[in-house]
Amino acid sequence: MRAHYLQHVPFEGLGSIEAWLQTAGYEITSTQFYKSADLPKVEEIDLLVVMGGPMSVNDENDHPWLADEKNFIRKFIESGKPTLGICLGAQLIANSMGGKVFKNPVKEIGWYPVQAITSLSNTIFRFPEEMIVFHWHGETFTLPPQAIPTAESEGCKNQAFQIGNNVIGLQFHLETTPDSAQALVENCRNELVEGKYIQTEQQIISVTQERYKTINSLMVDILEYLHNEG
Repeated sequence: MRAHYLQHVPFEGLGSIEAWLQTAGYEITSTQFYKSADLPKVEEIDLLVVMGGPMSVNDENDHPWLADEKNFIRKFIESGKPTLGICLGAQLIANSMGGKVFKNPVKEIGWYPVQAITSLSNTIFRFPEEMIVFHWHGETFTLPPQAIPTAESEGCKNQAFQIGNNVIGLQFHLETTPDSAQALVENCRNELVEGKYIQTEQQIISVTQERYKTINSLMVDILEYLHNEG
């Protein structure tokens, strides 16, 4: 099995996802758009993970590779294979499948709760009723026609969605580790201004190890769901 991830900036990598992929027996490859826009063939990949980044999906003039990336994501989803999008990755999935991406009224940066949206479908991945997760985003999106919303928050309605049994988009970060949180702070510190849903640098990096374990555990549950259902 081969897992491929799409990485947009050096400081937003796989985080805790890497260990699960290794344990599950995946060969791991990547496209790092800040180095090269070369993409594999859809048929060569068994699982796709689309990571975050500070750019917008609408920034094709500044990042021409975004058009090819969205086309690749759409083709991969249509192949029926498991696909996971995180933050910008979720926005790319939504946009690729017909949703629109635009600025959210507020930015969410730091540790804030999300709530599960109950679905009538027994096959949809079920989030805990409420859980504190890590956020770093300023944009949101409309859901593609075939998507089912699965989580929301006070500051941003569309926090998670699912398309069929093989696609999950997360506006928030469950893969975050202490190192990756520190890297985000160091590279995006200019965004840490006063705001209703923006924490200070100290609040972001001073959380307990238990909080990272909790979100990483939920990330594993999602990956196992996609691995088994996709």
